[in-house]
Amino acid sequence: MAERYRPYTTVACVIEAQGKYLIVEELIDGQLKYNQPAGHIEADESIADACIREIKEETGLTIQPQGLVGIYQYRASDTLSFVRYTFFVKLDKALASKPEDPAINATKWLSLDEIDQLSDSHRSPLVLKSLKDYLSGKHYPLEIIDDEYV
Repeated sequence: MAERYRPYTTVACVIEAQGKYLIVEELIDGQLKYNQPAGHIEADESIADACIREIKEETGLTIQPQGLVGIYQYRASDTLSFVRYTFFVKLDKALASKPEDPAINATKWLSLDEIDQLSDSHRSPLVLKSLKDYLSGKHYPLEIIDDEYV
């Protein structure tokens, strides 16, 4: 019998302010990687609450997601897959941020072009895909996620 498919369930957030996007820089296996604030959902935590916690841990900011960009399935390798809920927040101005998580080296407010130029160093193709989806107007209300049973 084949092993059951068990993708990791993760959250991420596109955070925009004045045409710039908040990106985290992390060192993974000795290489710099760039991502939206993101991470795994913990036990007894709603999907939206996981997003709020990850934003806080990775940027030091306490902000609420305003909507959902999309739900993405990504196979990183034959043995590693993810289902990623990507949220969004649009701020009036870029806020100073400082990571609380020691795994995050830095946070940066970057333009789409700057993020695109770093594409070889993105944590996954979902970084640019979800950002472009956000910019194309893919915005869904948080109410489509039912967390009544958490």
